[in-house]
Amino acid sequence: MITTKTEESNLTKKDFVTTNDVRWCPGCGDYAILNAVQRTMPELGIAKEKFVIVSGIGCSSRFPYYMNTYGFHTIHGRAPAVATGVKVANPELSVWLITGDGDGLSIGGNHLLHLLRRNLDINVLLFNNQIYGLTKGQYSPTSEVGKKTKSTPSGSVDYPVNPILFALGAEATFVARTVDSDQKHMIETFKAAQAHKGTSFVEVLQNCVIFNNKTFDPITNRENKVDQLLYLQEGKSLVFGQNSDKGIRLNGLDVEIVESTKGTNGSELLIHQPRNSNPAYATLLSQMTYPNFPTPMGIFRQLEGKETYEDSIVEQIETSQKNGEGSLQELLTGKNSWLVED
Repeated sequence: MITTKTEESNLTKKDFVTTNDVRWCPGCGDYAILNAVQRTMPELGIAKEKFVIVSGIGCSSRFPYYMNTYGFHTIHGRAPAVATGVKVANPELSVWLITGDGDGLSIGGNHLLHLLRRNLDINVLLFNNQIYGLTKGQYSPTSEVGKKTKSTPSGSVDYPVNPILFALGAEATFVARTVDSDQKHMIETFKAAQAHKGTSFVEVLQNCVIFNNKTFDPITNRENKVDQLLYLQEGKSLVFGQNSDKGIRLNGLDVEIVESTKGTNGSELLIHQPRNSNPAYATLLSQMTYPNFPTPMGIFRQLEGKETYEDSIVEQIETSQKNGEGSLQELLTGKNSWLVED
């Protein structure tokens, strides 16, 4: 478990701001996410020297340079492997893995899958702008079918990856979504991710002003978000709309939109249960997408009690040490070696 110190309550956002110039494109959503993370960390009660930021390659992966913490800027797609090593070497550290939809779900997809299934106590923030921004606008694993870019001038024929569904399929114990335009929601989500014992996967919808500007506007701009965003609250009915006048209910094995007054006091509506061990409910939520459904925001799944990978490793080492010293030669030779004599 991460230890805390009473003096850490005096930390402020300024303690996590570096003297390095932040160099993202003006208006990039990464600025808002950086601000939210820098506002979140002082409120966690963790010593500053215990934070480690690990990133891969991409615009989002410049993050370690802009955080006044320890950090590693690694290679494309391999941040999960480095983050795993950091956490196993020192389980006391608060490790934050910063990646993008390209870095994390394309070349790094296999690495990310194994990080999630192993359940290390690491926070994964995946910035999803549905484009490759750093390499100047190629389509990414989350780009929609028909996306026209420099690499797909006639439109992409690839079906996109659903990041939430990907995390659920890897049996992640904490899966959430937030958006760069909502500081309060981001901070609440990041705090919940850190409080979770196990791998926390957070998809952050993020705007790329140069190569994919306003791609999320149909659901996040001021005019649309009331009717297009569904904020998830544990134990509360799934309702949305200007006057909370619409709701989500189950119809067989599918979900459907109804007036929230449908049934007896809305009793037919689904109640948000992120701690349900059956992934079916969270899977239904993950497949609710624009334009047919409002886009869910918040915690999809939150399962506690599953042992973390680093705890299992430490326990295994301690058990082995109790058996006393072994023989290096016997370890190298094993039982399947033969001595060949003349």
